[in-house]
Amino acid sequence: MRDTQQNDVTIPLIVMVIGMVWWGFLMAIPESTPAEVLQLTPVDDSAATEAAADPPLAAPRPTIVPQPEWISLFDGQTLDGWKATQFGGEGQIRIEDGALVLGFGSNMTGVTTTREDFPRMNYEVSMLAQRVDGSDFFCGMTFPVKDSFLSLILGGWGGGVCGLSSIDGFDASENQTTQFRQFRKGEWYRVKLRVTEDRIVAWLDGERIIDQELADRKLSIRIEVELSCPFGLSTWQTTGAIKDLKLRKLTPEEIPTANADAD
Repeated sequence: MRDTQQNDVTIPLIVMVIGMVWWGFLMAIPESTPAEVLQLTPVDDSAATEAAADPPLAAPRPTIVPQPEWISLFDGQTLDGWKATQFGGEGQIRIEDGALVLGFGSNMTGVTTTREDFPRMNYEVSMLAQRVDGSDFFCGMTFPVKDSFLSLILGGWGGGVCGLSSIDGFDASENQTTQFRQFRKGEWYRVKLRVTEDRIVAWLDGERIIDQELADRKLSIRIEVELSCPFGLSTWQTTGAIKDLKLRKLTPEEIPTANADAD
């Protein structure tokens, strides 16, 4: 009986002591707020959001101006689109190995286009030309410029003169376009002509040899090539050959910068 009473007193006492120890432990822990227990640093993702929304600007791509395709003026097999120019005393005209051969004449031999849609402004003509025999011009190209005409002469006046006939009444041998070049027989030369409202530009094997402004200039042709209009090719006491003859109209986008392009 005494033991039972003693246990009844001891157990509550032990519980009380444990409770006091636990309470003291809890009181020893400093108070804290939930934010202090776990403080989260906000992440500033605005820069990443802006980067995703606005990617870095790429360098602008250069504007590519589409160019019209070249139109072949000579098919290498027939004289379709051409007629023999009746100069009088002209040599034989034949097609040989894909080339149009203008035979030695007395004095001129040539062909004239029968096309009715040949442009009068803002166009290019390209060809390969060769002196087969003789010692005068092997490429006399007569072409339209607005309401006038000009002739590009290669290898004239004894074989080496290049230029435009005629500027202010002076032909290719005596005006500001006069150039001297050596031409070897049997060698092909790449010829390119560009006609715009402001100027005439001609290249020989990629080299610009003529750059003639048209403002305040009188344009004309010699009487000998009047039958070559509106567009014709001729030789003078020389056998010449032409191939890869083609035409291209300039686009409106090309025209403002065409004169600075020497390709």
